[in-house]
Amino acid sequence: MLSVAFPHLEDTLAEAGSSADAAEAHGTLCGALCAGSGFVLEDWLDELLEDPSGHCGQCRGVLETVFGETSQALGGESLEFAPLLPDDDEPLAGRTSALALWCQGFLYGLGTGRLNSIAELPGEVVHDFTEISRAVPGEEEATEADEHAYAELVEFVRVGVQLIYDELQPYRAAPHSAAASIH
Repeated sequence: MLSVAFPHLEDTLAEAGSSADAAEAHGTLCGALCAGSGFVLEDWLDELLEDPSGHCGQCRGVLETVFGETSQALGGESLEFAPLLPDDDEPLAGRTSALALWCQGFLYGLGTGRLNSIAELPGEVVHDFTEISRAVPGEEEATEADEHAYAELVEFVRVGVQLIYDELQPYRAAPHSAAASIH
């Protein structure tokens, strides 16, 4: 669990002039960390900000915290990783949209890695993430079944990211020139 809450990251990105949504930004970070060895904070800041060096120290501090804690959670043994999404007290429609954006960002982040082809990715998980990225929330009142389905999707994403991270370990460990990126 990150020490930076979703609304705090949203506010930080807005203050820094980023057009990225917090969910999409975190998804991009996670995908890039899964697929790329040597992906550093500056790489993520370059993705998020027009002028990464021209923003307040407090904004940079928040982004550094998110980057460091996410890297640690993905690589940790305790399976602490969780996608950064709005809290459960937010309306389901907003949480669903955020989960879709998170998955879009994750898939984009994977594409910035050093894989030779998409076939090297765990196919079912990537396919399912692609489907989740297309989710459009309904306009009707959320039911308990809807809440349960959302919670299951978030858990699926959490476990799927950990699976992808583990399966792509050989690509992160390989020398940088050994693989070309897919864009």
